[in-house]
Amino acid sequence: MNIQQPEQRLIFNGTYSYVFTVFTATYNRGHTLHRVYESLKTQTYCNFEWLIVDDGSTDKTRELIRLWQQENLFPIRYIYQENRGKHTAFNLGVKEAQGRFFLNLDSDDGCVPEALERFKHYWDTISEEQKDNFSAVTCLCKDQHGKIVGNYFPFNPTDSNSLEIRYRYKAVGEKWGFHRTDVLRIFPFSEAITQTCIPESLVWNKIAKKYQTRYVNEALRIYWIEELSLASGGNPSRNSIGRRIAHLTVLNEEIDWLPVAPIKFFRSAINYSRNCFHLGINMNDQFKAIDTAVGKSLWLITLPGGYLAYLLGMLGILKG
Repeated sequence: MNIQQPEQRLIFNGTYSYVFTVFTATYNRGHTLHRVYESLKTQTYCNFEWLIVDDGSTDKTRELIRLWQQENLFPIRYIYQENRGKHTAFNLGVKEAQGRFFLNLDSDDGCVPEALERFKHYWDTISEEQKDNFSAVTCLCKDQHGKIVGNYFPFNPTDSNSLEIRYRYKAVGEKWGFHRTDVLRIFPFSEAITQTCIPESLVWNKIAKKYQTRYVNEALRIYWIEELSLASGGNPSRNSIGRRIAHLTVLNEEIDWLPVAPIKFFRSAINYSRNCFHLGINMNDQFKAIDTAVGKSLWLITLPGGYLAYLLGMLGILKG
């Protein structure tokens, strides 16, 4: 079901109706979704729409959004789908987006009033000759108490990509940014697997092989750190499908970065086998799934560590 408010739209470059589509995928987050709404109400840059894809919520999300649409402070579009996973909601959002830039803002987070204005500013600082080579601008995050989450980028700005920023520059912690909508439409998430957590890095790292990102040391997103995480506890196998895919991708497609970040690759090899064990995948099939000789060697060397991590996870001693 698609519940939309009629709105006056601005034509942007003859193709897009807005500069930004602020996208939120949500699932039973009616108690936190107000953080996004309150943040968007105070934006100093107003050429945007808020697009919400509800991934099968059973709470009062639909009714809440109807009330906000009635306030008519900015364009809000709401699309409901049966529960299939955030990555499928993301794909649908990209398909339906009417903004040139696609900015994902999680259903339990917020942003500073100047967020969209500053993102537009940073994009405009990229020279016209270089813009076709860039797909994104990414910034820092701060928690609800104002503390920077993770570390800073090495330069301000740093023109790089998600692979180099992770491996060479050792950027860690939550970051936030937009991508060009046209680029995201070229690199959708696979929907072969649904109803599980698929890491966003699978798409970002594919984009990284073709496009640059401008990284800036300004905190624009408010990343709420809850005392009790919704992802903590429970069955350690719950997210193993997506994690296995992510770590297998590291061993198969990113192995060239091993010399600059060997520890990260050893960890990925351990976590690959660990998540395979959680899924009941035997060692022979684990080995055959790895395409690279170096990746196979790392898997073999770290196999005891992967099995130990699996055992500790089953005992509840090791999380994640």
